[in-house]
Amino acid sequence: MMRIGLDIMGSDHGPAVPVRGAVMAQRELPTDVRIVLIGDEARIRELLAEEGADPAAFDIVPSQDDITMSDNPTKAFQAKPNSSINLGFQLTKAGKIDAFASTGNTGAMLVGSIFILKPITGVLRPGIPTLVPKEGGGIGVLLDVGANADCKPDVLAQFGLLGSLLAEHVYHVPTPKVALLNIGEEEKKGDILRQATYELMKEQTQYTFVGNVEGRDVFTPKADVMVCDGFTGNVVLKVIEGFHDLLEAHGVDDPFLHRFNYENYGGLPVLGVNGNVIIGHGISNDIAIKSMVLATREVVLSKLNDRIREALV
Repeated sequence: MMRIGLDIMGSDHGPAVPVRGAVMAQRELPTDVRIVLIGDEARIRELLAEEGADPAAFDIVPSQDDITMSDNPTKAFQAKPNSSINLGFQLTKAGKIDAFASTGNTGAMLVGSIFILKPITGVLRPGIPTLVPKEGGGIGVLLDVGANADCKPDVLAQFGLLGSLLAEHVYHVPTPKVALLNIGEEEKKGDILRQATYELMKEQTQYTFVGNVEGRDVFTPKADVMVCDGFTGNVVLKVIEGFHDLLEAHGVDDPFLHRFNYENYGGLPVLGVNGNVIIGHGISNDIAIKSMVLATREVVLSKLNDRIREALV
């Protein structure tokens, strides 16, 4: 039996949206997957009743004094041991759930991933990826998008490996093409960090490195995995999100634009830690929550962390 823990208290919309998303996911999941709802038990039972769902179809773990978006991530773990996020990590570490998904405080999710579950041996820095649609179909992986604002060359080179394994084993991209996001395609382009990273990526043999790509190439088939530091990646991500919202506000209706909708994937794993942790948008609606739970199952089934351990032996 696979058990997926879902944080009910981290949503920008309150508990109702995560519960509704969990009910939607439960109706699509096979019988060997059980969702563990972590949050205000009384409120969860009340909301399940409103949705016409059988409480016996879920496990419920009561939380209290939950971590908010304004809390200091590190201090919150010490001050709020019975919060939904803290409990989710403790259950994951103890092996009582196979994965933990949350749309709550991203900083707290990173703190829990790194200090409770800890990085897989050999991982220099865990990273957060995002997905971008590719022209002509398919998706690309961009990482890091916020976990590591400053990176050294060996960290960026390893992101290429983590991203390649994610693309291959979770999103079923055969022999992913890995590139370094840079200000030009030529080998000697970029600052000292990018130039040194290029040399490391060119010399490694664990993934298919195809050289530099520019920002204009993010949506083209030139690369399946695009590597950058978390500062750059977060700026790129926010520009993409902002431009998508702007086009929608201007009434642009295009099939490619629809593929940017975060509802389709819901959340993405923290790469390189000893446990399956999925982070979603705080603004996620019920459809996005459902997608996040379904995506979490795929991450567990992929045995991604085992593939990472094998690659780092």
